[in-house]
Order: sequence, then C-alpha cells, then structure tokens
Amino acid sequence: MPKMSLSHFEATLLFSILASVVLGVVTKRTDRERLRYGLYCLACFAGSIFGAGWVMYFMHL
Repeated sequence: MPKMSLSHFEATLLFSILASVVLGVVTKRTDRERLRYGLYCLACFAGSIFGAGWVMYFMHL
C-alpha cells in the first residue's frame, strides 16, 4: 500500500472538508441548505486554521 505524506496544513484542510461535508449532510433537510451550511462550516474551519496559525506565529516571536 502506498504511503501518503501530508503536511500539517494539508491534513487539517482535509479534515475541515470532510467534517464540513458530514455536518452539512446530517444537520440540514434540503440540498441547498446542506450546501450553504457545508460551505459556511468550511469557511469557519479555514478561518480558524489561519487564525490559530497567526496566533502561534506571534506567540513564537
């Protein structure tokens, strides 16, 4: 089996995408609501990733 090597950012982004899909599918009733909520969750996850990254960067200075 081939080995998959992901950076920390890629692994976190992959988790964000998968979690957003699951949250969108299980929490909303219509396809439009699912898509909008999934994109909203993805934006929140991505924003949190970048926000936490900048906080760690400034703590390191």
